[in-house]
Amino acid sequence: MRPRKGFIIILFFFASFGFLDPVVLAENTSFEFPSFNFRNISLLGDSYLRNGVIGLTRSVDVPTSSAGSIIYNNPITFFDPETNITASFSTKFAFSINNVNPSSFGDGLTFFISPSNQTLGSPGGYLGLVNSSQLTSNKFVAVEFDTRMDSHLNDPSENHVGLDIDSMNSIKTAEPIVQGIDLKSGNFITAWIDYKNEQGKLMVFLSYYSLKPEKPTLSVDISLSNYLKGIMYVGFSASTEGSTELHQIQNWSFQTSGFLAPRPNLQPHNVSDNSVTAVGVDIPKTGSSKKHEKKLGLGVAIAGPAFFFVVLSVLVYVSVKKLRDVRRQKIFRTDFVACPREYNYKELKLATKGFHPSRIIGHGSFGTVYKAFFISTGTIAAVKRSRHSHDGKTEFLAELSIIAGLRHKNLVQLQGWCVEKGELLLVYEFMPNGSLDKMLYLEPERGHLLNWSHRVNIAIGLASVLSYLHQECEQIVIHRDIKAGNILLDGNFNPRLGDFGLAKLMDHDKSPVSTLTAGTMGYLAPEYLQYGKATEKTDVFSYGVVVLEVACGRRPIEREGTKMVNLVDWVWGLHSQGKIIEAADKRLKEEFIEEEMKKLLLLGLSCANPDSADRPSMRRVLQILNNEAACLPVPKLKPSLIFSCSLPLSIDEIVSDGEEDNKRNSMCEIKIVSDSEESNTSHSMCVDKD
Repeated sequence: MRPRKGFIIILFFFASFGFLDPVVLAENTSFEFPSFNFRNISLLGDSYLRNGVIGLTRSVDVPTSSAGSIIYNNPITFFDPETNITASFSTKFAFSINNVNPSSFGDGLTFFISPSNQTLGSPGGYLGLVNSSQLTSNKFVAVEFDTRMDSHLNDPSENHVGLDIDSMNSIKTAEPIVQGIDLKSGNFITAWIDYKNEQGKLMVFLSYYSLKPEKPTLSVDISLSNYLKGIMYVGFSASTEGSTELHQIQNWSFQTSGFLAPRPNLQPHNVSDNSVTAVGVDIPKTGSSKKHEKKLGLGVAIAGPAFFFVVLSVLVYVSVKKLRDVRRQKIFRTDFVACPREYNYKELKLATKGFHPSRIIGHGSFGTVYKAFFISTGTIAAVKRSRHSHDGKTEFLAELSIIAGLRHKNLVQLQGWCVEKGELLLVYEFMPNGSLDKMLYLEPERGHLLNWSHRVNIAIGLASVLSYLHQECEQIVIHRDIKAGNILLDGNFNPRLGDFGLAKLMDHDKSPVSTLTAGTMGYLAPEYLQYGKATEKTDVFSYGVVVLEVACGRRPIEREGTKMVNLVDWVWGLHSQGKIIEAADKRLKEEFIEEEMKKLLLLGLSCANPDSADRPSMRRVLQILNNEAACLPVPKLKPSLIFSCSLPLSIDEIVSDGEEDNKRNSMCEIKIVSDSEESNTSHSMCVDKD
């Protein structure tokens, strides 16, 4: 073998193993769906496929609340870091918004671009694009076709098109009725959305026909370069709230443009004489060529061993990684033998249809929950798939280590686990009636309303399991994320507490540990929000909010007109007026025992008292519900907390528990002012940082 050929072969091997990285340019993307099938799309929420047409919301004859999304499975590149080019894009689709009840229109649909392939938001004015409880969590660029005027979102009318970026408040809107287009006509409307990056302009065209009009319905001068970074997904979302509106997508095409063409591998115009090999002709070697080949030979002699050393290093690395994985799985098997069984990954993948989006039944603190059908046994289970991140692994270990050792009739039973293929999976028993929040807010619209006896049973069962976690376990278990969404209901509507992804263990004789605040807004105790110290009393506060939800049928934070209403404040306001019974869920139509309802409402306020010292323990709560102890007195006016100005200014100060901090006398002063009809009293307490 000639030295030159040998050197070229080595270069080939280096390139093959990725040691010589060629410049890879982003490529333009295009796809077209004349009609739809299940190939290359994911259906989330209430969306469905019927006769080649996508329905984004439920097809119903009675008003309901619904939200659904369709997402193109393959990620799309909008930005090329090599050339610093942001792609232009254009999309065309036909949609219809129909209604069996013309007086019941709302809310509309969107075309969106998002970094997440799990984009599914809340019903109502959120258009299935953002979550009502976390308005800023989803990132997106969207064009909305809105059929309801939400004044708090600054909508101009109930028939408008708008550009939304990371918010439901549109950057700019237009009314297509000016061009004779009625979004609610029930006819299929063809939409074109064109974004020209070099011009910094986005335009939306609408027509009842397939011919694109000359004048856009909406034109916005904007650069999307800062929003179209990394891997993005495209799709549609829609929602309703108390409506029979139906949203359909008939066809869809999409393409990006503007990226440079890939560079050719061969450049014949730049080939040097030295790179051409003569075949069948012996050319006398000059002195210079001999020296050149000696240099090449020396290069081969050096590069050859180096190449084999690199290959050997790669093989050693792969082997060590595999060995670590095996050891990690052995550690799991050693530490968690208490679990009923270890599942096979293939078995769980088959049972969840490859973790298909249509099998999603919920989202936990650090993972997604899928409905699993085990064909071999004919059983159903819920499989929680932790996210592939450091936090996901940490929470997986926390949840598995904590719940594996717990036994209580009001806990969701853990059936097994699986650690394979880089996946972290927990298998739970399936709860046929879903979560409490679903039964309180979604199911009633379908005719399934929790009656009073079910609600009392839920309050008692949840108090029982929290009393067990706080007082009866070897170590105190602080859940930290008690909310209606984490309380599941079995076939008899008995409550089962689940999702221990944020739970913490604490010795009975130890002080609470400072952590970064975690949980869900509306359920978090004020002192936990301020200092990040989770205790049994922070769980008691969350329990009080859930009890008020059960009694009132209202969410912890609800929008009324242009303002947000806090449930605890609202109930306490009625209590101060002597009208607390008016907080009872009107949907119950007074089919409850008034004294029991009043006791439950007052108990909820006692648990949600801003002063943690005045909150009862969960054991006392259980005694009150079982009529074994008297209710605690609740002041007519809600106590207010006043925090001093010497609060910590950084996260490090909040969560630090070092020796230097323990030497400090106190971090701040909390003053709790309590007013009643008889007297005005106040007291204060010092909160140590340790």
